[in-house]
Amino acid sequence: MPAYVIVGVDVLDEEACLAYAAVAQPSVLSHGGRYLVAGPTPEPVEGTWDFARLLVIEFPDMAVVQEWYGSPEYRRALEIRKGAARVRMLFAEGSPPEGFSLPA
Repeated sequence: MPAYVIVGVDVLDEEACLAYAAVAQPSVLSHGGRYLVAGPTPEPVEGTWDFARLLVIEFPDMAVVQEWYGSPEYRRALEIRKGAARVRMLFAEGSPPEGFSLPA
């Protein structure tokens, strides 16, 4: 079942965040991840959203997400990102509930 990494980001140091991305993105791709959403200025329509950027990354399954997050490559990226961004990240599995159907 696919799993997703959903991230809210406020960049505090653009240069450091670019260095982080240069290491983080290859680590995502090497673990079979693909970016579904990577953009600035999400538009909240219900409730509040206090991050300037939003990322959604799809992985083959939750085990791969956890493997990626604990990988030496991503750990190196996290060291680069320290103090450069305010981040909120969550992991979610992505199978619709039983009985749920999407319009064709």
